[in-house]
Amino acid sequence: MRVAVGSENPVKVAATEAAIGDLPGATVDAVAVDSGVAEQPTGLDETRTGARNRARRAYETGGYTLGVGIEGGVAPLGTDDVYLVMWAAVTDGERVELAAGPSVRLPDSVTERIQAGEELGPVMDDEFDREGVARSEGAIGIFTGGTVDREDALRSAVAGALGPFVTASYD
Repeated sequence: MRVAVGSENPVKVAATEAAIGDLPGATVDAVAVDSGVAEQPTGLDETRTGARNRARRAYETGGYTLGVGIEGGVAPLGTDDVYLVMWAAVTDGERVELAAGPSVRLPDSVTERIQAGEELGPVMDDEFDREGVARSEGAIGIFTGGTVDREDALRSAVAGALGPFVTASYD
């Protein structure tokens, strides 16, 4: 099984590799594709659309059994607060399956900057005096005190979207 993940971000690739696990003969290739959404997706719809686009575009690069797309965004989730959200999509070229990772409320200082048009990754670097948060523990790692890091969170989302392709539960 050849799997293309629609990103060269090492955390997204590692999360996909971890979700694929020990599937016989499974390999994961990183493929740079455009999400087709804003650099900072806002809302559940835009975040899911980015994940679906990445999965389809990765699959369409050719010769893959499955395409995986992962997108992180921010969304109000029906409250005045803004949450970090993450979605994964998996496609076999015919159907697309989606699953979400964990969500956490963003602190007011981060929310204000996001609502002013800044992107979460650079805001996290600045607010927490770090470099490359998006390519390491992620906002989820910082906001859970390291209990869950970005790879763990994304692995869960990919595993959920992958489930219908690797189990008989959905037949």
